[in-house]
Amino acid sequence: RTFFSMENLLIIGAGQSAIQCISTLKKEGYSGSITLVGEEEHLPYQRPPLSKGFLEDSLNKERLYFKKLEFFTENKVQLYLGLSAEKLEIANQKVYLSDNSELEFDKLVFATGSRVRLLDFPGSELKSIFYLRDLDDAEAIKKDLETSENLVIIGAGYIGLEAAAIAAKKNKKVTIIEMADRVMNRTVDPQISEYYLNLHESYGVKFHFNTSLETINEVSNSLEVVCSDGTEVKADSVLIGAGVVPNIELAEEAGINCDNGIIVNEFGQTNFKNIYACGDCTNHPNKILNKNLRLESVHNAMEQAKTVASSVMNNPMEYNQVPWFWSDQYDHKLQIVGLSGDHDVVTMRGNVNDAKFMLFYTKDEELIAVDAINNPKEFLISRKLVANKVKIKPKVISDLNTNLNDLI
Repeated sequence: RTFFSMENLLIIGAGQSAIQCISTLKKEGYSGSITLVGEEEHLPYQRPPLSKGFLEDSLNKERLYFKKLEFFTENKVQLYLGLSAEKLEIANQKVYLSDNSELEFDKLVFATGSRVRLLDFPGSELKSIFYLRDLDDAEAIKKDLETSENLVIIGAGYIGLEAAAIAAKKNKKVTIIEMADRVMNRTVDPQISEYYLNLHESYGVKFHFNTSLETINEVSNSLEVVCSDGTEVKADSVLIGAGVVPNIELAEEAGINCDNGIIVNEFGQTNFKNIYACGDCTNHPNKILNKNLRLESVHNAMEQAKTVASSVMNNPMEYNQVPWFWSDQYDHKLQIVGLSGDHDVVTMRGNVNDAKFMLFYTKDEELIAVDAINNPKEFLISRKLVANKVKIKPKVISDLNTNLNDLI
């Protein structure tokens, strides 16, 4: 028999990372038993479309699921859905579930992801106040949009703006309240913020910056959103997009090292040799960027899951990836590779007025990040350029005659 055949792997969490981990293990011939615990009743599904195609109705529910039920049956993956893991005893190698059942493991993978940051304010218990994180949330918002006319969104991050785009296209009146002075302020350059502000305003979306949510009152049959600067906005429904927090409590209580995420090494391993973590919930080292990161991205969830699968198979491979992200708003695609912020120069390639341009972020002429708007072809090349830490002069970047491929 092979070394693996009696091994019992338990995965907590049923999102992108968990499914990628299982798929990789099966592809690599893992023959131990696999058990998957997920809090939701649904089969594991993709989250990014919830604020995009699914909310818009261009993507149906069936297409959200990663795999059909047969996949799990055929691969002998035991599913415990609609249950949460309440307690982990590392010494006994046991996990206790919310229905009082217990599961034993030889190896354990945390793929617990993140949850929405809930805001505490007077009126938070009123009806028609939504957060968008899971499939049930998305279905409730979608149903609400059929009848409500005025939507107020708290937060001008990706989720808020993607939902705003869909509501605006459905001819709803949309107002966005944002604490910062611009949209997507944590992740993009002011030039991109301005581009997206203009885009949203062209669809009638209204913005209130430098102000935050104070209270929500019920006034006759609708809601009144009161902001910290005294602004009052009438709403039929309110969507709150205040970011996410990693699900680390179970790990932390069991004695696993955590700090803004479950701390793992370059092989996805925690401070216990048989316990791993991947995806949104991890705080992991990135050698290319030379720092520790916690990322909320599909790319990280998938690639780190592959790393963890290799470690589970006792064939460790270092996780070494340049992060990348994307956002769809109206028919405009924003793609980002690398992390800007440490840059000293920003160079534009292309023209804002053509609705197709890129920003290149360099530090001492080394390329550290690129944002692309509606330019997927050159973005693909840019991912390689950032990974290779290419040295590049601003005038070379801005010259449209420069073939980026030649720089690799």
